[in-house]
Amino acid sequence: MGEKRPVCPACDWVHYADPKVAAGVLILRGREVLLVRRVMEPHLGAWSIPAGFVNAFEDPASAALRECTEETGLIVEVDELFDMITGREHLRGADIFLVYRAHVLRGILAAADDADEVGWFSLDALPTLAFESTQKTLSKARALISAD
Repeated sequence: MGEKRPVCPACDWVHYADPKVAAGVLILRGREVLLVRRVMEPHLGAWSIPAGFVNAFEDPASAALRECTEETGLIVEVDELFDMITGREHLRGADIFLVYRAHVLRGILAAADDADEVGWFSLDALPTLAFESTQKTLSKARALISAD
């Protein structure tokens, strides 16, 4: 007894709706986090970690690095997988969100692509955040730093 899926009556091909995957980077500098301000809905004008959708056949960690460079101008390197958050927050959102800890290698901080502003914010004084996944990520980051 499985889920009902569309099936082609001519060839019996079954359509499986694949989950959407997004990836982002958590970049900390002491008790500060790098955030970008969104230029599109949902949550136009709110802030999130640099992130975006993973393309077909793209490694999620590479997608996170690509998105960070596109949105911030910074070249970063992944340190580790920090979290995996599941559950679609909105109709156009991802079903799986992978968050990687990363650090800056080089570059000039400048907002671009899906962001019109980029900056460092204290984990204790954050701007309006765009997504529940961003809130969960930053809450986990605060707990991690407090434990150190």
